[in-house]
Amino acid sequence: MKNYLEINKKSWNAKVEPHLQSDFYFVNEFLEGRTSLNSIELELLGDIKDKKILHLQCHFGQDSISLSRLGAEVTGIDLSDKAIDAAKELARKSGNNTQFICTDLYNLPNVLDQQFDIVFTSYGTIGWLPDLERWANVISHFLKPDGKFIMAEFHPVVWMFDDDFEGVKYNYFNEKPIVETYEGTYADQSADIIQEYVMWNHSLAEVLQSLINNGIDIHQFKEYDWSPYPCFRHVEEFEKGKWRIPQFGNKIPLVFAIEAQKKSS
Repeated sequence: MKNYLEINKKSWNAKVEPHLQSDFYFVNEFLEGRTSLNSIELELLGDIKDKKILHLQCHFGQDSISLSRLGAEVTGIDLSDKAIDAAKELARKSGNNTQFICTDLYNLPNVLDQQFDIVFTSYGTIGWLPDLERWANVISHFLKPDGKFIMAEFHPVVWMFDDDFEGVKYNYFNEKPIVETYEGTYADQSADIIQEYVMWNHSLAEVLQSLINNGIDIHQFKEYDWSPYPCFRHVEEFEKGKWRIPQFGNKIPLVFAIEAQKKSS
């Protein structure tokens, strides 16, 4: 899939305006100070005051800015130029000095020459990447010795099902690219956009082993039977800010999280 970057950049560019206007991203409340971070990642991040953080695949930067508001020095990167433009505008409007770079993740070492205390990524990111070994290598490249990697992501079990969760449609393992066309967007199913996209499913073994192979030790691995976002079809909120797929209840994991650390030598 040599043109997957072009296809996905176009797809994410198309999402930016509907997402900015959606209740899902609550931009007005965000500009008034509401955080976009969830308890899952906040517990793993801990005190980040004065920490240098690299936020991978940041979309239009709400989490990046939220991290900055907690006292961190943050750089966010994303493939979508429209998302990065929106991120810079959000930072300006909120009086925030978060830095943003538009680049393909794999190309980041060619455009950024820094190391960070923390590399952070969250929710709906790795499925856009074909090769997690290269992904983990980028993470290791940017982490200081003993630096932390913090990740919260939708569980690969979720991606096995069709959109209505009526049956298993996709392979749990990274068998091949998934090339499809989607109407609307997870933040607004009624949005008047039709996008082609290219994605890959990644098993937990692939995620964890790629990090281990690149000198990153896993300290915590957690699984959750709920999602902090209503981004799937037919979900129900069983507690404030926690959603499940009704027919599955608490029987399957919807999210996993990792706290890991780069070896010092």
